[in-house]
Amino acid sequence: MNYILFDNNNWNNLLPLTYTRPISELRTGILTIKEKWDKYLNTNCSYLTQDYLQTKFRLQIEEENILINSSLLPDIEIINTISELKSGQCLIKDGILLAIKLSAFETNNFSYNNYSCENIIEYKNTIQAITNVWDIFAKTGVELEKDFKLLTKGRKSASISKTNSVLGAENIFVEETAKIECSILNAENSYIYVGENAEIMEGGIIRGSLALCNNSVLKLGAKIYGPTTIGPHSRVGGEVNNSVIIGYSNKGHDGFLGNSVLGEWCNIGADTNNSNLKNNYAEVRLWNYQTQRFVKTGLQFCGLIMGDHSKCGINTMFNTGTVIGVSANIFGTGFPRNFVPSFSWGGASGFTEYKLNKAFEVAEKVMERRNIKFDDNEKMILEKIFEMSKKLRRN
Repeated sequence: MNYILFDNNNWNNLLPLTYTRPISELRTGILTIKEKWDKYLNTNCSYLTQDYLQTKFRLQIEEENILINSSLLPDIEIINTISELKSGQCLIKDGILLAIKLSAFETNNFSYNNYSCENIIEYKNTIQAITNVWDIFAKTGVELEKDFKLLTKGRKSASISKTNSVLGAENIFVEETAKIECSILNAENSYIYVGENAEIMEGGIIRGSLALCNNSVLKLGAKIYGPTTIGPHSRVGGEVNNSVIIGYSNKGHDGFLGNSVLGEWCNIGADTNNSNLKNNYAEVRLWNYQTQRFVKTGLQFCGLIMGDHSKCGINTMFNTGTVIGVSANIFGTGFPRNFVPSFSWGGASGFTEYKLNKAFEVAEKVMERRNIKFDDNEKMILEKIFEMSKKLRRN
């Protein structure tokens, strides 16, 4: 069977992180949403997403296709239900389309906002989904446990060096090529996964759950409170609490990051801190692109959401519930406002537009350091985001 992960209206709700990717490329737990579905279904799902993203994230259509809502987090129950769908049947939960089985012709003409289905199956079980940006860090603990069990089933962890102090060793899995020395690992009531070629340098203090993904590094003396996910090819130092770094980003120095999500190709300057709790302990509001206003999160702890390619200088201070768009460059003293549009350049004293050619130059240099080419697809995506975000920069 051919499986396709389709984006619905949640794509707008998950901006700025989805400006540069389909929903299914978001990471929570150890894996991205797509990687979870690929593992459970033993396949390679393709994407049905925004037109400007489709060139990079390919759609593959076969004679028969099952389309799955890309916000949905898989588990065995829903996998079994989706696998049993017959042609023309759709799976619905509280009016939301979860999955539908279609022919090639029907798939080519499918639109989430304009589809028809006469053979409806109402899903009775509870579902888990990523519908808001804060769900990414709020649900990473549960997802990390699920992913840990999925990835390590029937496998044995590499041995952990005796230079480390270890609690809850049965809940720790270290890939063979990972390195950990002279650190404290506490997984008594949690899980710790250390991926291929990942390293925890000397003096690391980890209180799980933690996913340190492939080729990532925890710097000397890093302090990590779980549940936290550090995606592949990232470097992290200082203090981190209940945060998700999607991948290819650096927070290499001292400073605090809490209840936050960083996209790819971000860089956090030395001694940067974010607040994750308001002084009056009130519920945090967060900028929402779909409604164009600040919305209630239902959370008391909520920190920084930063889109791909954004950077901040040393000693940057972010207020509780700050949203930074794509390719923003933030520096200077004081607190910048708690919503910074994409391609903004400046800080608390004000912003100007970050010129597209300059953003391209930086992106090319940053990606080259990870041996990834800044190609025409990447340029086209950033050009589209630049145009889409113009109105917000004028406000």
